[in-house]
Amino acid sequence: MNGWTADSEKEKRIRELKLKAVALRKRVVTLAHDAGSAHIGGALSCTDMITALFYEIMNVSTETVDDPDRDIFIMSKGHTHEPYLCALSDRGFITEETLRSFRTFRSDLLGHPNCRVAGVEINSGALGHGLSVGVGAAIAKKRDGMGSRVYVLMGDGELAEGSVWEAAMSAGNYKLNNLVAIIDRNRLQLSGATEEIMKLEPLEQKWVSFGFETVQVDGNDMESILGGYRRIDWESDRPKLIISNTTKGKGVSFMENTVAWHAGAPDDEQYELAMEELEAERRRIIDNG
Repeated sequence: MNGWTADSEKEKRIRELKLKAVALRKRVVTLAHDAGSAHIGGALSCTDMITALFYEIMNVSTETVDDPDRDIFIMSKGHTHEPYLCALSDRGFITEETLRSFRTFRSDLLGHPNCRVAGVEINSGALGHGLSVGVGAAIAKKRDGMGSRVYVLMGDGELAEGSVWEAAMSAGNYKLNNLVAIIDRNRLQLSGATEEIMKLEPLEQKWVSFGFETVQVDGNDMESILGGYRRIDWESDRPKLIISNTTKGKGVSFMENTVAWHAGAPDDEQYELAMEELEAERRRIIDNG
């Protein structure tokens, strides 16, 4: 993660990242609109976290895509991978033309991540598998003496899968301090609120009991995300967990905290309204930081 030498440098970088998150959100909404389908609510909730990971935190680039000592990102909640694809395109892993082929006939950009796409580590979206794969990758890195890390982004509804907790137990057992699990805690899943469908709380205490070092952040606030990451004790031998408290559909008022927007695509009128709101946010950031 990059260091800042002055408050002014920090403020400038935070503003850049906020603007990047808005740009990715615009692209996500456009992809959903043009394709006529997407899991847009959960995509928008995790856009800020993906922005922080791909533009500030992780060591990833097109030059290191095949380097065994690269940082690895696993989008376990693969159904909401639209901001992931947009970040990969913006970072040069895939072309803009390829990105525009999202969910079209014979495209490699399917409804879930596809490892035929440069920068995508595994096919994911069959929920509950990402952390297990991440544990295996983290074990391999430690045994090979690598200093790189493995980042796994999960949905909170995904935590109903038992395989998540088997992987968590293994991560603590093997002291995988190079593993960073992230939960997109937007509190809504396909058919309702997580606490009504499969109660998760006390969530943080559960992960602590499995041996994780935990931090909670406002996952829709860039300064909170980066501040939480900087609070992590990398010298400890514990795996890391970031609980990223977010709003489903973040950035588009009529989608926010609405179960109906778990999946779906805006029509032409909704698309224009969403883009107007996001452009207003972009201007606000420029004017106010």
